[in-house]
Amino acid sequence: MAQQRTPSVYQRNAFAPGLIAAAVLFLAPALIGGDWFTVVLFVAAILAVIVGWFAIQARQWWWVPVFAVIVVIWNPVFPFPFNGPVWTAAQLVAAIVFLMAGALIKVKRP
Repeated sequence: MAQQRTPSVYQRNAFAPGLIAAAVLFLAPALIGGDWFTVVLFVAAILAVIVGWFAIQARQWWWVPVFAVIVVIWNPVFPFPFNGPVWTAAQLVAAIVFLMAGALIKVKRP
């Protein structure tokens, strides 16, 4: 007879948006300079707002400034003219930040 699995005490609402943003940002260095990079900017900025909101809901305030910076730097409305190896590395660093936040931001289930 199979044992019943006990449900988790916590839920990670930021996990899925963090994974999606990380996947897009890992692909971003290949898209820099092309028309598709605008899509990367939109995805990164929108998902940063979503993950930041989940951080506020989880009362993990230290994530809010991190994602506020990501929203400003990756904003597609007034994009910064970044390029070069530092901008390429920033894509990977932001992807890692999204993965960490997705794993660490959690709220207690009701």
